[in-house]
Amino acid sequence: MNLSSNEKQRLLKRYGPWALITGASSGIGFELAKQLADAGFNLVIHARNPSRLEKAGEYLQSKYPVIIKVIDADVSETEGIDKLIRSTQNLQVGLLVVSAGYGTSGLFLDSSLHAEINMLRVNCEALLSLTHYFSQRFVQQKRGGIILMSSMVAFQGVPFSANYAASKAYVQSLAEALAVELKPNGVDVLAAAPGPVRSGFEKRANMKMNMALNPSDVGVPILKALGRRTTVLPGLLTKVLVYSLRTVPRSAKVKIMQVVMGGMTKHQRQPT
Repeated sequence: MNLSSNEKQRLLKRYGPWALITGASSGIGFELAKQLADAGFNLVIHARNPSRLEKAGEYLQSKYPVIIKVIDADVSETEGIDKLIRSTQNLQVGLLVVSAGYGTSGLFLDSSLHAEINMLRVNCEALLSLTHYFSQRFVQQKRGGIILMSSMVAFQGVPFSANYAASKAYVQSLAEALAVELKPNGVDVLAAAPGPVRSGFEKRANMKMNMALNPSDVGVPILKALGRRTTVLPGLLTKVLVYSLRTVPRSAKVKIMQVVMGGMTKHQRQPT
C-alpha cells in the first residue's frame, strides 16, 4: 500500500521538508520512514540498536533521493533525548513521529520493577519530552505535525499487560488533548492506535500473536489521517477489534481483554 501523489504532495507541503522518526529501524516506524521518504521528506531516523539503524538508513538512502540522517540513542535516558534534540536544531523539521516504544506482559506481580519503569521512560517520558520540545518549536513556525503511537489497548485496562496498556492510555489521552490545544497554532496532532502488528514488539514483550497486521497495513492509513482526524485505528483488523467492543461496558471490555491477552501470554505464566 502506497500514498497517492496528491497525499504525498499534501504531506510534504504541510509538514516538510524534514521529519524525525523515533523507533525507525523496524516495524511501524520503518514503514512510516519508507512512506515519508517516498513522499520526498528528508529524514532523521532514530533507534536504540546502531547496527539495525544503519541498515535501515542504508536501505532508505539507496532507494529514495532524499537525505537520511541516523541517530542511535537510548531514549530511556535524558542524554539520549538531548542527543536527538541536538541533532535536529539546524534542520527544518515539520513532522515528529514518536514510534519508539515497547511492551511488557504477564502477571504484574511477577514483573521486574526495573523493566516496568524503563518501559514508562520510553513509552511516556521520552514521548512527553520530545512532544513538548517540538510542540513549542512548531508553534513558533506556525506549522507542524505530531504522530504519537497509541494502541487499541489504550481504551481499557488490560490484564496480563497492565502497565503497557496504561502507558498507551497516557499517550492516547495526551494526543487527544494536544490536538485541541495546538490546532489554533497550525499544529496537527494524531494518535495512531493500531491493533497487534508483526514486528519486534511481540518478541520483546514475550507474547505470541496468532493474528496480527503487517506494518505495511497501517503506515498509509496513519499518514492519510494526519491533519484530518485526532485518532486513527489503522487496518481492517484494528477496526473490527475496536468497533466490536464499542458498545460493551468498560468492565466487560476488561474481562474480554483478560481472555485475549491471557491467550497471548499463556506460554509464560505460572499455573495457579
